[in-house]
Amino acid sequence: MRMRRKVGIQVKTPDQLNRMREAGLVVARTLKVLADAVTPGITTADLDALAEREIRGAGAVPSFLGYHGYPARICTSVNEQIVHGIPDPAQRLRDGDIISIDCGAILEGWHGDAALTVPVGTISPADQALLDACRASLWAGIAQARDGHRLSDISSAIERSISRAGRYGIIREYTGHGIGTQMHMEPAIPNFGPPGRGPRLVAGMALAIEPMITAGGEQTIELADGWTVVSADASRAAHFEHTVAITPDGPWVLTAEDGGVSFLGAERAVPPAAPSGDSDAR
Repeated sequence: MRMRRKVGIQVKTPDQLNRMREAGLVVARTLKVLADAVTPGITTADLDALAEREIRGAGAVPSFLGYHGYPARICTSVNEQIVHGIPDPAQRLRDGDIISIDCGAILEGWHGDAALTVPVGTISPADQALLDACRASLWAGIAQARDGHRLSDISSAIERSISRAGRYGIIREYTGHGIGTQMHMEPAIPNFGPPGRGPRLVAGMALAIEPMITAGGEQTIELADGWTVVSADASRAAHFEHTVAITPDGPWVLTAEDGGVSFLGAERAVPPAAPSGDSDAR
């Protein structure tokens, strides 16, 4: 998401967050299927077809398809592509590639949105370190998504985590975002900046936190297709994202099947809620 002007932040009721959780689980389970399917020889269009099957089969609708004219169900960004890569039957993955998969789903009017970057076959140690650094920064940011904190506490934690990991380019033009009855809502969530600034976080907010980094510089180029964003220096990129609800008891990762416990620890994350209906069981 590009940074944009603040106009207000949607606050949900506990029941509404439970409904968002069900959309988040559709995304989580779809991404697991897609990550497991990534192998040398598969095309990005094959992955898009799998996403269609999984999302529709869960009774949900792909968020991305038709969004401002976007032509696919997921974004598949390979190697130097940072975000918004369009699935293509001619784009066949090769051993040593890395691919970022971004997925969104709408269930009964509520959105879930998440992304991950996975290796294709065997990747270099440098590429694995890039993925590890981006994933770690996501969880560092999520840990700050707590009632009473400031929005930029998330941004600062992400930046500090990346800086500790090595010399990586932090993408500044694209940010995380609020989410709920729409996929992209206020506030914009940069992946850099000092702590203690911006609106105060309160229980009921839901945020899509999504660091994007490169092995080189932070400059980006949008390709002629009007969607695909690549690193200007052709360095490889990683992108991780989760939809997170702020609760009185801590962050609840709506797009992680365990609610985030495995990364944040049981004392810092809200355990997953009990299923509230058939849409939560597959």
